[in-house]
Amino acid sequence: MILTTTDVIQGATITAYLGIVTAEVVYGSNALRDFFAGIRDFIGGRTGSYEEVFQKGHQSALAELEQRARKLGADAVIGIEIDTGSINIDERGVLLLITASGTAVKLSNR
Repeated sequence: MILTTTDVIQGATITAYLGIVTAEVVYGSNALRDFFAGIRDFIGGRTGSYEEVFQKGHQSALAELEQRARKLGADAVIGIEIDTGSINIDERGVLLLITASGTAVKLSNR
C-alpha cells in the first residue's frame, strides 16, 4: 500500500477513485507528562514526552487509514493530510486528537 501526500504517484496510473478515507486517534492527557511539560513551558525547550505521543499518534492514524483503505480494495491513499487538535473534557482534562484523511485509489502500472 502506498501512502502519500501527493495527488499523483510517479509511474502509476490511477484507474479508480474509491472515496475519502479518514482515521482518528485520541489520547488522554497524563498528569505526570503535563507536569513536566509545564516545567518545559516555563524554562523553555522541547517536550519529548508529548513529541513521542504525537509521533505515535501519527503512526497510528496512518496505520488506521491504510487499514480502512484496504477494506475498500485500494492500492494507495493519495492527498493525505494529518491534523492535530485537542478536546477539552473539563477544566482539568484535555484529550489529544490526531486525524488523517486522504483519497483511496486503485492503480495500474505498479
